[in-house]
Amino acid sequence: MAVEAKNAQGFRTYMAKPGELKQQWWVVNADGRTLGRLASVIAVRLMGKDKPTYTPHLDTGDFVVVVNAEKVRIDPRKELAKTYRRWSGYLGGLKIRTYGKVHEKKPEWVISEAVRKMLPKNLLAKQMLRKLKVYRGAKHPHAAQQPQEWKPLRH
Repeated sequence: MAVEAKNAQGFRTYMAKPGELKQQWWVVNADGRTLGRLASVIAVRLMGKDKPTYTPHLDTGDFVVVVNAEKVRIDPRKELAKTYRRWSGYLGGLKIRTYGKVHEKKPEWVISEAVRKMLPKNLLAKQMLRKLKVYRGAKHPHAAQQPQEWKPLRH
């Protein structure tokens, strides 16, 4: 049974409990989709903000499987301008890589990194990110979970 709390206006607010959450599996085809727009709708689905049972302190989101990660689009000018930075903590330890080079080697990482940066910066974000599965090609090993095909409205 859900807990109902009263907000400042005296109305009841629905608060979900961990045992009553139902999580679904969704498959998204990244072929031809823009990286940022795709990442933003995936982040909303992982957080569960699209559900009426959304509770900020619980992980109410669904599982998302992204296929065809190598076919995700980005503005051609950004391929050279967009960079990923990593710092070792030592002097001269800054490593900068462009989007084009990273996308060649690890297109899955590009999508998961874009989604990670759109999730809240708290302990739940790591838990939500574990529910994101990104694959380079069209095949994925999650057929047993019977994922539904999901076509986000944004392109």
